[in-house]
Amino acid sequence: MKFLLGTKVNMTQIFDEKGIVHPATVVKTGPMVVTQVKTVETDGYTAVQVGFGTRAAKNINKAMKGHMKEGNFMHLVEFRMDDVTAYKVGETVPLTFAAGDMVTTSSISKGKGFQGVVKRHGFKGGPRSHGQKHSEREPGSIGGGGRDGGRVAKGKRMAGRMGSDVITSKGITLVGVNPDANEVYVRGAVAGRRGTLVEILG
Repeated sequence: MKFLLGTKVNMTQIFDEKGIVHPATVVKTGPMVVTQVKTVETDGYTAVQVGFGTRAAKNINKAMKGHMKEGNFMHLVEFRMDDVTAYKVGETVPLTFAAGDMVTTSSISKGKGFQGVVKRHGFKGGPRSHGQKHSEREPGSIGGGGRDGGRVAKGKRMAGRMGSDVITSKGITLVGVNPDANEVYVRGAVAGRRGTLVEILG
C-alpha cells in the first residue's frame, strides 16, 4: 500500500497531453519519517506510524519528545498494513505516486459553527406570506407526537454544529506529480481549508 501526507495549498488547473484542462487541488508534501513500526507481537496489529510537518519544541510535552526522537513533528499518522518489514524507524518514506494513479483522499472539512436547518440540511423553510412573521427559516414540526411516542427520533435533521467532518473521497485521479516542488495535483476539490492535512492512499 502506498500512502502520502500533505497540506492543501490551493486549486489550479492542469492541461494534459491532449490539451484537456482538469481542475486540480495542489497538495504540498514533505518528508515523512517513520516514528514507530507496530507488529502483532508488540501491539496486536501491524501498522506504520509516520511524522509529518514541524512545530516548535516548546509546544511538545516530554512524553511526545521521547516518542518522536527523529524530530518535532506537527502530525503523527498511523497507516495499517499487512506487511511492515520494509519500514524502519528513522527512515524517510519516499514519494512513490505518479500521474494517473487512482487514490483515496481523506481530510477534515471546513468548520461552519452552529447552523440552522436551511444551511445545514437544505430545508426550504416556512411560507413567506399569509400572516407568517418569523418562520422563514424555521424547521417546522419535528414529529414528536404519536409516531415516535412523544420523543424526538434519533437522527432527526435539526440545527447543530456543521462541518469539521472527515471527508473521504475514493477513485480520485492524480493529474500530476512534481517531485522537485514536493507537490501532487489531485483532480477535483479536496475538503478543507488551506493548510488542512490531507491523507492520500493508493
